[in-house]
Amino acid sequence: MDKNHYDRPLITRIEAGMPGKFGLRSELPPTTHIDGQPVAELIKTYGSPLFVFSEQTIRSIYRKALKAFTTRYPKVQFAWSYKTNYLSSICNIFHQEGAWAEVVSGFEYEKALENGVDPRKIIFNGPGKTHEELVKATENGSLIHIDHLDELYTLIEVAESTERKPRVAIRINMDTGIYPMWDRFGFNYENGQAWDALNKIMYSGKLELMGLHTHIGTFIMTANAYAVAATKMVELARALKQKFNFQVKYIDMGGGFASRNTLKGSYLPGSDTNPSFDEYAEAISSALINSHFTPDDLPLLILETGRALIDEAGYILTSVIANKRLSAGRRATIVDAGVNLLFTSFWYQHQVTVAQGVSQYREDTTLYGPLCMNIDCIRESINLPVLNPGDHLVIHHTGAYNVTQWMQFITFRPNVILIDGTGETHLIREKEGRESVSGKELLPGHLKNIRE
Repeated sequence: MDKNHYDRPLITRIEAGMPGKFGLRSELPPTTHIDGQPVAELIKTYGSPLFVFSEQTIRSIYRKALKAFTTRYPKVQFAWSYKTNYLSSICNIFHQEGAWAEVVSGFEYEKALENGVDPRKIIFNGPGKTHEELVKATENGSLIHIDHLDELYTLIEVAESTERKPRVAIRINMDTGIYPMWDRFGFNYENGQAWDALNKIMYSGKLELMGLHTHIGTFIMTANAYAVAATKMVELARALKQKFNFQVKYIDMGGGFASRNTLKGSYLPGSDTNPSFDEYAEAISSALINSHFTPDDLPLLILETGRALIDEAGYILTSVIANKRLSAGRRATIVDAGVNLLFTSFWYQHQVTVAQGVSQYREDTTLYGPLCMNIDCIRESINLPVLNPGDHLVIHHTGAYNVTQWMQFITFRPNVILIDGTGETHLIREKEGRESVSGKELLPGHLKNIRE
C-alpha cells in the first residue's frame, strides 16, 4: 500500500486587484486526459517527454476558420503552411479537409508532392528558390510567388527553356500600421516596387500572372491591419485592370493570425485578447467585397494561416526531474522537456497544467528544462503546486513551429503521437537515438585510435 504524501496545513490568502509583474495568477485544473487518453498511460507507453497532437482539435479548428470566411466571402481557399508543422500526418489532415499546400523550400515542395498534393495546388513561397526548383515548379504548373527582381528575371529565363509558362504572383510588403513593418520579403507597395514588378511581368509576356500575395507579419493582434492590406491589394488589382485590362484570379492574404497562446509580457491570456477568426474574416472580406470587383470578377481569396490552426491541437507531456531552491529563495522545478523542443517558449507564456492530483499548497516557481544552458527556461514564473520527481506536467498550445524548429541538442528528440477522432493513438514520428545523431559522421583514420 502506497503511503500518501503529507500536506502541511496552510491558510491561503485571497488576493484581488491589479495583475502583478508576471500577469494574473490562475489556478488551472489538472489535465489528466487528452481526448480521452490518460496522460500517465501515454507517458508510460511512449516515454517522456512526448509530443501529442489531437486530430479532432485540428479538424474542428480548421472547419471553424473555414466557416468564418465562407460565410462572409464566396470564394475561399486555405493553403496549409508547411513550415508551421510539416509532419506528414499533420499535413494530410489539412489536405483531407481541402487545404492546398504552401511551401517555402525545395524540401517542403518535395514533401508536399510525396504527400500526394496536386502540383497545381502547391504555392511556392520564399526568397531562396533555386533555378532547378523554379524549373520543376514551372513544369509542374505550381504557383510561384516571386520575392525579388532576381527571381523574376530568372523565371523569365526559365520560361524560355520550358514548354509551360510559369504561373506566378508577386509578394507585396506594405505599411499596415504594424511595427516593425515586414519589408524583407517581396516588393514594397508604397515606394512603387510592387507596381514596377507587375509592369515587368505584364510587358515580358513570358509569365502567366495569377494573383497578388502579401504576408504582413506574424501573430498580428489587430484585425484592422488585414483590412488595410486587403485595400492596398485591391488598388493594385484595380491598376492592372485599368492599364492592361487584366483581372487577377486570386488575392493571397498570407498568414500571421494570432493563436490562443499568450505572448510574454501580456497581463491577460491570449484566449481573451487575441482576435478571433470571425474578426479577421470580417476585416478581409469587407475590404474585398466593398471594392470595385463585380460579382463575376471577384478573385479567389487564399489564406495561408498556420499557427492559429494548429497551436491549440499540440501538447508536450513532460516529467519532473527535480526541485531546488535558487539563491534568492525562489523554488525551481526541472522537467525533461527543454527549449530545444519548445522553441516558442522564448516568446510565449505557455499554459502549463499538472497531470495528476496534487497538494493544495502552491508556490511561485521557475520552470526549467534539462539542458545545461542558462537559457533553458520554460516559464520564468508560474504558480504551481508542490511537485515530486516523476510527476507529470502538460504544456499546452505547442502545435506550431516546435516540431519544425526543434533541435537535437544535448538530448534526443522524442516520440510524436497523434490521437485520432476515435481516441486511438498513432506513433507518427519515432524518437531519435544515438544512430540518428552520429550515424552520418565520418571519422578520419588518424583519429580512430585515441591511445598511444
